[in-house]
Amino acid sequence: MGLAQPKTETIYTVEEYLEMERGAPAGFRHEYIDGEIYAMAGESGAHADISANLVLIIGSQLRGKDCRVRTKDTKVRSGVPQKNTFPPKGLFSYPDLVVICGAPEYHDQYKDVVTNPKLIIEVLSELTEYFDRHLKFHRYRRHNPTLTDYILVAQDVPVVEHYIRETQDESWRVWTYEGLDAKFMIDSIECEVNLAEVYDRIEFEETPESEAA
Repeated sequence: MGLAQPKTETIYTVEEYLEMERGAPAGFRHEYIDGEIYAMAGESGAHADISANLVLIIGSQLRGKDCRVRTKDTKVRSGVPQKNTFPPKGLFSYPDLVVICGAPEYHDQYKDVVTNPKLIIEVLSELTEYFDRHLKFHRYRRHNPTLTDYILVAQDVPVVEHYIRETQDESWRVWTYEGLDAKFMIDSIECEVNLAEVYDRIEFEETPESEAA
């Protein structure tokens, strides 16, 4: 899912953003970054198929367990909003997929902003890759102590990067999986992921390297 330019040059408080977002027509979503509001652009067919595949893969393995999967209509708060600062600090985002373990914890009584994600998955696009790799991941890992796993999924090649929080020193290590034959475990939620299932129905463009092979 892509991000468009800020809606306006106005700086919004978190309260103003949430009021606007809750009153927006169905299908219109915006992310909040330090006072600015960014409209969520439409997704490609590959992005939609990969996201749906991931929900099926992980959701089916969480049945009967203490964890649940939610899709891209769930907002996640990264960090407690700081008052009396300008511009206001805070990130409210819509991950492509989020897993919550235990009872969901929420930002307020509306129960539409989750504050205790366990796993976040983002399907990369050309417009959002830098943002997902850097600003978002920095905020996620710094401000969400419940987060143990962050997964980035390419949509133009079969490549998945799995970032795991180390319990000893809070550092993060990354494992990269390439090719439709690859598979890996998400130990924190006891789920196995096969890349062939992640990329089911996805047709990749042939590259000179693949033609040679």
